[in-house]
Amino acid sequence: MRFMLRYRLDPGDFAEVRFAVSPLTEVTLSLRALRDPGRFPLHLAWLRHLERVLPDLDEPMLRALCDDRFWTPDFLTPRPASPLGVFERELAAVATTPTATVARDLAAVHPLAPPESLQGDPLEVRDRALRAVDAYHRRAIEPFWPRWRALLEADVLHRARQITERGVAGMFETLAPTVRLRGSVVEVRLRSMPGDVELRSVGAGLTLVPTLFTKNASAPIAGDEPPMVFYPARGLGALYERTPPPPAAALARLIGATRASILAELELPMSPTELAVRRGITASAASQHLRALRDGGLLEARREHRSVRFRRSELGEALVGRSALGG
Repeated sequence: MRFMLRYRLDPGDFAEVRFAVSPLTEVTLSLRALRDPGRFPLHLAWLRHLERVLPDLDEPMLRALCDDRFWTPDFLTPRPASPLGVFERELAAVATTPTATVARDLAAVHPLAPPESLQGDPLEVRDRALRAVDAYHRRAIEPFWPRWRALLEADVLHRARQITERGVAGMFETLAPTVRLRGSVVEVRLRSMPGDVELRSVGAGLTLVPTLFTKNASAPIAGDEPPMVFYPARGLGALYERTPPPPAAALARLIGATRASILAELELPMSPTELAVRRGITASAASQHLRALRDGGLLEARREHRSVRFRRSELGEALVGRSALGG
């Protein structure tokens, strides 16, 4: 049986519908794969890596942070503070979670009896959980994060375009099978809620977070959390593909097949590391191609945090567009 979570939005909330990519949320929701890896066959390449590193991690704690319903503690999936989160900053913010909130969220995941890993003083449990999640991020997630982030950001860009072209209501029509916008109410069908719940946003807006680890949609368990919906990101089937589609022949003749395919791929900003992971080449080779395309005026570069990311310039867009049309 499925139950309905309803977020009743105020008129001003529709101007505050925002998207965010949250590394901590993705790390937390990926713990569902520990509970039932068979539900995530498209992540086979990552699951093989996870199996190799898991013996070096705090496996009992990590398993305890997700139950059979795929619930995880809300304090580990906070509302993102920025559109593009940084894992270390998100983890530092969670480290200040009050012990009462930690105890409440863990009790929601394990209402009968907590596993041994979660027993004890909530403050100590919180700190042990964060150490386990931090190590899990470094060993299991970080090597794959550039690829994951590129897909998540591509989804956000797609949704933003939908809003521009079709409005917020049109965007919601394709967000997820279990999410619907009815007037000023966002409805999310959830399998494991104890009953129907309706919450008012009180001007808090609505945050939509794409994830690779839900087939439908999910939302915070606690009723006092700001309105937020986790929805399935597009393109998961091609996530681990290394070979991009071949570029149009005309563009390949102009700048070479390799750089033409890279240019075609850079609709979204990408760092040399991300490009290297996606294409299975060294970071130095990726940097060389990116610099050549930038020097030719086909890419723009901008600094984000500790990395430089590249995307197509207007000239690059024009070349890719004409190539696609056969011009």
